[in-house]
Amino acid sequence: MNFLKSKRSMLGALVSDAMELARAANGHTDAKSIAKVVLTSDSYRITALNRAREAALDYHIPLVNHVLRVAQTAVLGIEIGKDVTLGKGVYFVHSLGIVIGGDARIGDRVRFYGNNTVGTAKDNGYPVIEDDVWIGAGARILGPVRIGARSRIGANAVVLQDVPPDSVAVGIPARIFPRKDTDDVVL
Repeated sequence: MNFLKSKRSMLGALVSDAMELARAANGHTDAKSIAKVVLTSDSYRITALNRAREAALDYHIPLVNHVLRVAQTAVLGIEIGKDVTLGKGVYFVHSLGIVIGGDARIGDRVRFYGNNTVGTAKDNGYPVIEDDVWIGAGARILGPVRIGARSRIGANAVVLQDVPPDSVAVGIPARIFPRKDTDDVVL
């Protein structure tokens, strides 16, 4: 019974990921958009492999998590640690060079624009990224920081401190500013 329940929850997570990715990529969740995401999107492949890795860990199946991680890295160019939590519909616009380590937590509908690092520099904790955050190309988010919902991390920014919701972080080290476009944003 437990196996069936887990199988249903994994299937539910995959369907939810497909719907959220279709919404992020195409703005709607009709059958054609969902099919397009499932069949052509690297983001869907990444999240599906990650869900399979999570299931392998839950069932203590030896080596499966490791083999899937190596395949994910070799084929899709992304490294996701085994203890990372990915929310629904995480969208990897360009997956190449992305590293998410430790026990980082990634919220729903977070967008990665490529060559990002989410991890730690001093082994003192890992980031928590809340829902609907966009992480620009080359950005680094390091340490036990929290990135607030709907925030934007600029390209090549190095974030070493908490970012409040609805903010923009830019520069090295990142400086934080309130977002001016929050009233007009539809996510």
